[in-house]
Amino acid sequence: MNSEVTAAGALPQHSRALNARIADALAVAVESVAASLLVATVAIALLQVFCRYILNSALSWPEEAAKFAFAWFVFLGAAMITRRCEHIVIDILPRSLGPQALRCHALGVRVISVAVSTFLVIYGFDLVQKSTFTSPALQWEYTYLYLAIPVGAALSLIFMALTPVAGFRGEPVAAASTAVGVAVYFILESAAGTSVIGHFGVVWPLVVIAIGLMLVGVPIVDALIFGTFVAFLPQGELALLPIPQGMTNALDYLLLSIPFFMLAAGLMNVGGITERLVGLASTLVGHFRGGLGHVNVLTNTLMGGVSGSSTADAATIAKTLVPAMEKRGYPKPFGVALTSAGSILANMIPPSMGLIIYGSLASVSVGALFVGTIVPGLLMALTLSIVVYVVCLTRGIGEHGQRASWNARGAALLSALPALVLPVLIVGGIRYGVFSATEAGAVAALYALFCGVLIYRAANSQTLLHALRESLAQTATIVVVIAASAPFAFALIIEQVPQKLTAFMGATAGSWVMLLLMLNIFLLFVGLAMEMIASMVILVPLLVPMLKAANVDLVHFGIIMVGNLCIGALTPPLAVLVFTAARVTDTPIHLAYRACRPFMLGLLIWLALITFIPAFTLLPVRFFGP
Repeated sequence: MNSEVTAAGALPQHSRALNARIADALAVAVESVAASLLVATVAIALLQVFCRYILNSALSWPEEAAKFAFAWFVFLGAAMITRRCEHIVIDILPRSLGPQALRCHALGVRVISVAVSTFLVIYGFDLVQKSTFTSPALQWEYTYLYLAIPVGAALSLIFMALTPVAGFRGEPVAAASTAVGVAVYFILESAAGTSVIGHFGVVWPLVVIAIGLMLVGVPIVDALIFGTFVAFLPQGELALLPIPQGMTNALDYLLLSIPFFMLAAGLMNVGGITERLVGLASTLVGHFRGGLGHVNVLTNTLMGGVSGSSTADAATIAKTLVPAMEKRGYPKPFGVALTSAGSILANMIPPSMGLIIYGSLASVSVGALFVGTIVPGLLMALTLSIVVYVVCLTRGIGEHGQRASWNARGAALLSALPALVLPVLIVGGIRYGVFSATEAGAVAALYALFCGVLIYRAANSQTLLHALRESLAQTATIVVVIAASAPFAFALIIEQVPQKLTAFMGATAGSWVMLLLMLNIFLLFVGLAMEMIASMVILVPLLVPMLKAANVDLVHFGIIMVGNLCIGALTPPLAVLVFTAARVTDTPIHLAYRACRPFMLGLLIWLALITFIPAFTLLPVRFFGP
């Protein structure tokens, strides 16, 4: 046996090192191209705003160019996320498994992911060969647009072949699992495989396989594509080609606002914005009973108008405020619970990633959603502050602090003013037609760069590059799930699942009040086990036809749904916001869960108010537009 072999069946040390170097070099190249495309889309959107608003002469081609660049950086980014093993996963089952079972689970997940990538490579290239469309303004062939899917999938296959499976040492298992995954695809596509699957129709394989795979810990994007692929496999090529086509076509111009706002949030965080907002909040409410608790709520409110990401705010504010609260006598679990609950405000104060995704899936104006959520968002902040006051009073913590002078408040306000301009700029710009919701994200990113580099002077080339990389990874993780949900939703629609669900709910619920009550209870249970994005991409296409039939305003329901699912992110077993805040502060998770109870009660009261008093949402929309 070769002396460089360290274990039976393992590759020589130099071979493993070579594989790792190849994978790392390829990952850097893919990330560099994807990041360049993201920067290009921001520049294209800004150019359109400049030409339309300053030169009063809109260009015809920016949306097409941005769509091509968007598709490529999303699918290249998805391959990069595959390399990092960072796709969105519902990890309830994996967290309960022992070491040996976890190894088998990781191996099974890898096989399914490989089978999905193999399908996208084969049918993606088939779609490229059959494409005959050209874009109207640029006259670019859609061949180059659709090519993004098979290229991204091929890169994912390469990364999976070179990246060890979790729990196993060495690359042979990775190579073997890749071969097995490819074999699984061809077995399913064989005559015998299609004949067995065909006996179950379309709906049952579609729903049971997709949701079942999600719940056992398969990445959501792979579960959706695998379920749709298996469901339509017996119907042949003409039914399977629309899957990669639908994924690409789902990447419409509106979704570009997600990477733009992600980038803006990242630039704000590295530009010193968080410290200014905490300082302002401290001078304004730090002297009340439970002062640092109120500072936490107000900071989350101010940060919500900057980032739009609850998970990012939970991590950032927990690292900043929970240690300070502990030093002032607040129990650490209380600080974690408060930060987790307050981070929901990022999806209730414009810009909101949840509302942008809902607007895209439900074909609802994002501008209307942004305006409609202002009052519910401020009402949520008030509710959390009331809970803080009551808990601190009953538990004897959070004594009154020293009131800041008006000079100190003025200085803090002046320092934070550039950050506070951003939400006004976004909502006002959309409301008065200066730019679209997508272009608002590009403007926000430019403004964040301006603040971090020229006003606060806290950002440098290294931190800016870090912000760009993080926003790219977060965008690819989110948007590829939305892309995968498009053919899944289309399959449900052509099988008339929404119509059947509408008929059932219509017969059960006698009024819109009863319908919304039933939906709230249903969504609260969904939020216990499923992440917000996964829940929306599955449920929104099902619920929208039913809501229209019941004359429920889709703007009103969108805010209810996003708020409801965010509340679910505080509730075990998933509780992603609590888990995030607890992890960055080294807090026992069970104590953080227990500390969330009073905040959950307050938020449920808030949910009932915004659900059954639609005026909180709809009056601002009717008054301000857009």
